[in-house]
Amino acid sequence: MQDSLNEYSRRRFLGNVTSGLMGVGLSHLLGVDSLGGQSPVQANWKPGQGMTHLEPRAKRVLQIFCPGAASHMDLWEHKPMLEKFHDKPLPGEENFFSFQGKNGPLMRSPWDFVPAGQSGKMITSLLPHMAKHVDDIAFFHGMQSKTNTHGPGCVFVNTGHPTEGFPSAGAWVSYGLGSANENLPSFVVLNSAGSVAPHGGVGLYGSGYLPAGNQGSILQVDNSEPVRNVKPRESLLAQRNRLSFLKGFDKSFLSQTGENLQVESAIKNYETAYKMQAAIPELCDLSGETETTKKLYGLDSRDKQTAGYARQCLLARRLVERGVRFVELSCINEGIGAGNAANPWDQHGALEKGHAAMAHQVDQPIAGLLKDLKAKGLLDETLVVWGGEFGRTPFSQGSNGRDHNPYGYSVWLAGGGVKGGTIHGATDEFGYHVTENKCEIYDLWATVLHLLGLDHEHLTYRHGGRDLRLTDVYGSVIREIVA
Repeated sequence: MQDSLNEYSRRRFLGNVTSGLMGVGLSHLLGVDSLGGQSPVQANWKPGQGMTHLEPRAKRVLQIFCPGAASHMDLWEHKPMLEKFHDKPLPGEENFFSFQGKNGPLMRSPWDFVPAGQSGKMITSLLPHMAKHVDDIAFFHGMQSKTNTHGPGCVFVNTGHPTEGFPSAGAWVSYGLGSANENLPSFVVLNSAGSVAPHGGVGLYGSGYLPAGNQGSILQVDNSEPVRNVKPRESLLAQRNRLSFLKGFDKSFLSQTGENLQVESAIKNYETAYKMQAAIPELCDLSGETETTKKLYGLDSRDKQTAGYARQCLLARRLVERGVRFVELSCINEGIGAGNAANPWDQHGALEKGHAAMAHQVDQPIAGLLKDLKAKGLLDETLVVWGGEFGRTPFSQGSNGRDHNPYGYSVWLAGGGVKGGTIHGATDEFGYHVTENKCEIYDLWATVLHLLGLDHEHLTYRHGGRDLRLTDVYGSVIREIVA
């Protein structure tokens, strides 16, 4: 009898355990915490409606993309050993061949590094204006890339994939959060006349398989017509009638086919384009800005590139002020006299000349942007992301350049939800390989989405039979830099 009771007890115990484990698994699939709390991911979340999975720290992103691979050991990460071993071979790498051939000896930075801010962060003397803002910045010194060529590198940074055809980060944010201003696109790319797109072209800002309304709209900030055809060629009444006619056909098609995100996106694009005719000229009219503000950014600079980039930065503030979800700035690559057109930070030779020109172009405008955002209370809700596609080597190429380095480089974040004055990761004593807290683009974008209140594993889109996402099947939130 006792044996029967023991057998019954064992069966009941195993049954309860099995049921409990099944419940845990089922609750995970359903997004319910098995301990009775709410899942971090909202069960009723829907894309494009301003909803978030988590409590957001930021409302929008401002990406400062610097194509060509800015040198981390010449800008952000001080390496005294380069001074000590200048003009000597990199230990253990004497016969190493890098991207463009056999490397030369180690090369010290042409610029001094100085402590900045209360944190005492060592930063290049090339960036005196930005040095004033290091206490608002979280530096990622442990970045790595999967590629050492510009095209795939630029695509990787902007889309989370080293091959073309995938949605950009801006498109994902637009898709996930939707628009906060019905008169402007939710994703805007700022460009200056004469500049060409980085390697990867306009696909860097594309929507890929996401609905077309999420792609970046390019704004030529110094053109009389910043967006082509933004000035109406017919009366607004004629346009309104034309749009209503088209909308009727589209809605009829939708009623026959059911939900179709591509058709809905087309309808939305027509409406946004119509409203942009009034919004864009007003946005680009800087006559209401004070002379003090314009001078803060550097619009009065005698340097054409600095003044042009300053205009981009000021318009970036005006866009985030108006609720645009994602704004991306483009470096000016016309007439700088160093690097190549698509990659102005790319100095395989004449590093000192090229980096000095680019630093002068962006230093004051970016610093002015950070100061202005902070003064207007916008920095706390705007996440600023700075970076290029990879870094540069600590050894020389030729006599005075640096080659590509995907094994270690730096990016930084500032603003919305970021713990300023922090450093995450490091490269070795020469700046070549990551030695602490390796971080990839997947981790960077997972962190950006987290600060926006979006869970990178749940921001997905069904395409080709798979639920695809910005971070592919990788990525972890870097919580050490989250305030």
